Amino acid sequence: MHWRWKHTPTYIRIKFACKQILLPLIIFQFIRTLLLPTTFDVIILGLFAITYVAILLDWL
Repeated sequence: MHWRWKHTPTYIRIKFACKQILLPLIIFQFIRTLLLPTTFDVIILGLFAITYVAILLDWL
């Protein structure tokens, strides 16, 4: 069976919304990590960054 789209339109909308939300979160978390670095802040910043890159490179 041939599918018309690779992903459903709902998935594409959710992915686009996550991409828009993640960039300000990454910037905020980066500033917070610079001012008050804790292990938790560094891990969260890394997870946000990896997720953002994965969305940009179409891995998700």
